[in-house]
Amino acid sequence: MTPAAWTSWPSREALARESRTRSRTVIHWAVRVGLLTLMLWGTFTGGLFGPWEIVIGLFGVLGCALLAVAFFRTTLENRLGPSLGLLGLLILAAFGAQQAGASVPAVVLWCGCAVAALERLPLAAGIVPTALALGAYAVVDTDDWPTTAVTTAGLCLGGYVLRLDAEARGSAQRLLAQERAARVAEAETAALDERSRIAREIHDVLAHSLSAQLVHLEAARLLIEREPAGEFRDQVLERVVAARSMAREGLAETRQALSALRGEVSPVEDFLRQLVTAEPAEVRVEGERRTLTAEASQTVRRVAQEALTNVRKHAPGARVLIRLEYRPDGIALEVRDWGGQGPGGDLAVSGSGYGLLGMRERAELLGGTLEAGPGEEGFVVSLRVPA
Repeated sequence: MTPAAWTSWPSREALARESRTRSRTVIHWAVRVGLLTLMLWGTFTGGLFGPWEIVIGLFGVLGCALLAVAFFRTTLENRLGPSLGLLGLLILAAFGAQQAGASVPAVVLWCGCAVAALERLPLAAGIVPTALALGAYAVVDTDDWPTTAVTTAGLCLGGYVLRLDAEARGSAQRLLAQERAARVAEAETAALDERSRIAREIHDVLAHSLSAQLVHLEAARLLIEREPAGEFRDQVLERVVAARSMAREGLAETRQALSALRGEVSPVEDFLRQLVTAEPAEVRVEGERRTLTAEASQTVRRVAQEALTNVRKHAPGARVLIRLEYRPDGIALEVRDWGGQGPGGDLAVSGSGYGLLGMRERAELLGGTLEAGPGEEGFVVSLRVPA
């Protein structure tokens, strides 16, 4: 046995006994209650104590039970001084019971203190209360000295075996927790590898195709600009420029999706500020900022994009306020517009249009909600998702 084994506490898993099964716990407490009931019945029904003495004795048993519970808690917190003090009070209570004539409860207390000291305290600290408790038991024991010696040795061995058993269960509990953590990490690594593979496929196909379209559209724009001015030429140039802008936006969104798949998403608040760079809009961020899950981050981004697109379509020139709030149980996004020049009736009913329906579906898939409709002033899109 190493020197550290004498001065170290049993592990928290061993002291807490969280690894016990439900059936084992039920049996454990049933045996305790049964033995305590038999002991008290045999002590207080022999005619040695009067009614008031029995009441005082029951209060004493309750006090010892509370001291035992406190001892278990202080050992769980590795507080040596209070643990030894509570154990000393229990040993003194056993002396009081012995003097009052309740020898059986006194012996049970002494033996229990000896076993608990070896099981739950550092061995170097548990030897002293164990020696005191077993010494008191040996003094009052009426058997011959070999029987008493064997009994005390058995109690010491029992306490140490209980300590080893608890440590073994605690070690098994820690190994199980480590194995579960390793499996979770392995699953996350596999998922990240798969997402990276999908991201590479999207990059090689879609992003490459959009980049090539941008090149061809830019070349077409330059060729059209060389032609003589005219109505037909201007219409074609306008369509080509619009197609080039759409391809550029699609390429940017594709790259954002690829970053999300790879777990390289920029903070949501930075994305929102970039989104409204060319808009008469304000972004407010409230709450303690933290890293969001990829799904929640993408949902917030897509809802903000769709809400701004609706503002451009149905209320051009409107002022926009985007409020992002980090909450303890999730994140909230509110996009409010007012003062637009165009008609706002197309969005007056919540859920109208495929864009709002898609936003609501995104939120519901994450267990969140999305509400859209007229506010006190203008139109409001409100998103709540757990994160």
